[in-house]
Amino acid sequence: MILKRLVLLIGFIAFFTPCLFAAKEQKPAVKKDQTQEADQQISEFSLTGYGEKGKKNWDLAGKSADIFIDVVKLTDVVGNLYGKEEDIKLTADRGDFSKTDGKVHLEQNVVVTTSSGTKLTTDSLDWDRKNQLVTTDDIVNIKRENMVTVARGAKGEPSLKKVALKKDVQVDINPVDPQKGEAGVAEKIVITCDGPLEIDYEKNIATFNNNVKVLREDSTIYSDKMDIYFLSSGGGVATKEKKESAQTPGFMGSKIDKIVARGNVKVIRGENTSYSQEAIYSAKDKKLILSGRPKLIIYSTEEFGNASLGN
Repeated sequence: MILKRLVLLIGFIAFFTPCLFAAKEQKPAVKKDQTQEADQQISEFSLTGYGEKGKKNWDLAGKSADIFIDVVKLTDVVGNLYGKEEDIKLTADRGDFSKTDGKVHLEQNVVVTTSSGTKLTTDSLDWDRKNQLVTTDDIVNIKRENMVTVARGAKGEPSLKKVALKKDVQVDINPVDPQKGEAGVAEKIVITCDGPLEIDYEKNIATFNNNVKVLREDSTIYSDKMDIYFLSSGGGVATKEKKESAQTPGFMGSKIDKIVARGNVKVIRGENTSYSQEAIYSAKDKKLILSGRPKLIIYSTEEFGNASLGN
């Protein structure tokens, strides 16, 4: 009887021992930290997204890729978005592609260029393909024709048709070289504000907020808020007919059409200063209209003793 029990005990242990080892081997793997060695390393990595009727919507490529559980880390990144009106290209030295939500984070020498001629550069950028949004908290530089915009932080469409710049904004509109025969401005204009600045390139309008200052060669304008209307890059105000007929949309150019300043407006021209709640400047007519308790202070250099007085 004792011998029979001993045999049963040995058989019990022999049966369950492989199960215990198997359970130990089947424990879920601990999630790797991205600082650890990649699960897989490959070169010439690429992804492509397609839309309706098999049309390519976007692609993303890298010279090399370290593939982790949740993210793919890329080098020499190149991304493209293919739109109805124009294409957008994004490049960077490094980038992360999230497997979970498809978002892309770009770093080092980030450049966004559009087929209509706008170029954005920054140190880092987040690209949300699903919501068609690019964002950054770093300093951005946006160049289009002879207009350069610098600010800290940006949020907008990848096509850069609509962009909101967060703070510390400066816009430089530089004179065009007359030898090139290009349409533009005849003088340098510098516009600054605390921000935000909202730019709509399709509607040809830029809205500056908080401590706005427009510095020209012969005058300076201050206000709380300012809308600046630009002529389209084609040289005239963009119309619906022009947009539909042109191969390239009539995006905002760098030539100012009209300035509308509101709130604590002060205009300094030479030794004369005017104050009002609103001021509208027409570049075509070169006229300034003040409204809302306007006040004009004129400093005359004439000798009043030589002036004749009427009855």
